[in-house]
Amino acid sequence: MSIKERTLVKAAWLARDRAHAPYSGFKVGAVIENDKGQMFTGCNVENANYTCGLCAERTAIVKAVSEGALKPGTLRKVVIAAKAERPAGPCGSCRQVIEEFAAEDTLIVLSNEPGKVAMSMPHRELLPHAFNGRDLADAPK
Repeated sequence: MSIKERTLVKAAWLARDRAHAPYSGFKVGAVIENDKGQMFTGCNVENANYTCGLCAERTAIVKAVSEGALKPGTLRKVVIAAKAERPAGPCGSCRQVIEEFAAEDTLIVLSNEPGKVAMSMPHRELLPHAFNGRDLADAPK
């Protein structure tokens, strides 16, 4: 694991510590990296009305977008930290949001133990045949 990847994994686990998960107890942290090497963290935030909760991955992406640091095609890496028997990948909604900002070579990194990478994969493996803005641009008017 490179120094940069070690830093990203550590940041994801620190974000996980800040998660608000009083209902499920399942804490998740995430960190994203843009094309300029900037990092943005996020954690899951649950709500008594479950539909109002927000996942760690989307929290990190929304933070970066709101700071003007993420545009479509500039997301380089997503690191997800969750303590689980098997690595926890992003939910379907997060996969779609990742697709919106991903570059061709965006990498997803999953960690289910502090300081360790359980697996990594290109984002396209998580959402093959993804629906995105190009589909809307090509649609008949």
